[in-house]
Amino acid sequence: MTDKILIVEDEPDILKLVEFTLRNAGYQTLRATNGREALDKVRSERPSLVILDLMLPDIRGTEICAQIKADRRTAHIPVIMLTARSEEVDRVVGFEIGADDYMTKPFSARELTLRIRAILRRTGARPQETAEADEVIRFGEIAIDTGRHRVWVDDEELLLTNLEFRLFLTFLKRRGRVQSRDTLLNDVWGLNAAVTTRTVDTHVKRLREKLGTAGRYIETVRGIGYRFQEKPESDEAPAT
Repeated sequence: MTDKILIVEDEPDILKLVEFTLRNAGYQTLRATNGREALDKVRSERPSLVILDLMLPDIRGTEICAQIKADRRTAHIPVIMLTARSEEVDRVVGFEIGADDYMTKPFSARELTLRIRAILRRTGARPQETAEADEVIRFGEIAIDTGRHRVWVDDEELLLTNLEFRLFLTFLKRRGRVQSRDTLLNDVWGLNAAVTTRTVDTHVKRLREKLGTAGRYIETVRGIGYRFQEKPESDEAPAT
């Protein structure tokens, strides 16, 4: 099935350019020119990915992204922010609220297509297509269903974005081993040109906050990166 991409953009020329680029690349496209229309289409159409402008006439793009990621029905949908705002603080805010990528205008149509393909490749696998579909990893008070992308801490389910889930699973499967920021960028983000090592720190901070008390298992290794504790602080057996 062809992936369906929602383009949220109020500038007609840019909307047409992005739509033309994606259709030439073989994708189906949906369009929205304001925030309310975008949220309605995300909820009704469930696109494979959203390309989101930050400056819209009614609702800021950051608020739209936050609402997408806060809804359990749509949190899995990747979001690429496409905006004229290029300051680092804007990128950091975008990633903090769950954006999967960030591109600035003017942009390369080819680069946009490549980034979309990379994100869909990372997030597009269905549980039945993976060898670990039914695997549930337990670590102390944490349980993670790798096939269904679900995480619980003390029997309370957490709402993680796709990136947060992949980052968490990477930590858990490599527990006890130091992971440099560059390694995490390569393995979780795919060394995306728009992503810096500061982005890793932003996502780790957000992941720790969502994990609550279990966030203590992610240790900072000064000058290098992070390490997930090798064993849980309990009498339970280590994760398998």
